[in-house]
Amino acid sequence: MAAAHLAVTQAVNVLDAGSLLSAFGALGVAVVLFAETGLLVGFFLPGDSLLFTAGLLCAGGGDGGSVHLSLWQVLVAAVVGALLGAQTGYWLGRRGGRALLARSRSKKLHEGAERAEHLLERYGHAKAVVLARFVPIVRTVLNPLAGALEVPGRVFTVWQAAGGLVWTIGLTMAGYALGSSVPNVDRYLLPLVALVVVVSLVPIALEARRARARRASEQAPVVTGGRGGRPD
Repeated sequence: MAAAHLAVTQAVNVLDAGSLLSAFGALGVAVVLFAETGLLVGFFLPGDSLLFTAGLLCAGGGDGGSVHLSLWQVLVAAVVGALLGAQTGYWLGRRGGRALLARSRSKKLHEGAERAEHLLERYGHAKAVVLARFVPIVRTVLNPLAGALEVPGRVFTVWQAAGGLVWTIGLTMAGYALGSSVPNVDRYLLPLVALVVVVSLVPIALEARRARARRASEQAPVVTGGRGGRPD
């Protein structure tokens, strides 16, 4: 039995929500969300799809070898992992977030940092911290960046908790609601998770498009001169 469990654990695909949940259950939710929101190395982890899939599996019948999770355990694990992770990221940022980010060679991580900084500048501290929860990579980078930029600790804590609760409970309950209303929904798990991944990438695509438009407008030549004027 122990050997079989070890074999399953070794075969876990950390990028696959179903694989993580099959191997670690609710504990895997807490660990993944903590790493994704608190440690820069966790930017690639599947937070959105993990929460939605966990909700689906909580509603499943659990027969025939399919995974069945306890809804209250998943909700507690998700909230604890996401809130502690964000607070840890902020604490690390206060103690050298810029230096940690500078050491990374990941292009995606640096692009995420640019988007996170833009969110803070555009929307202000409170709104940016909440919105970042729903944007992959940005939710990883914004927490240490907020610490590095000395966002007030009380402001960060209140709004990261608010955003974390909405994000974790909302996505988990969305998966649970769908799983409860569609019989044998686990048969459609892969396409549903793929859909969640695509939807979660929409904010990144929109922000990238806006960033390109801003750069284009900044680089456009400015036409000056009076009526009929011409260069000497």
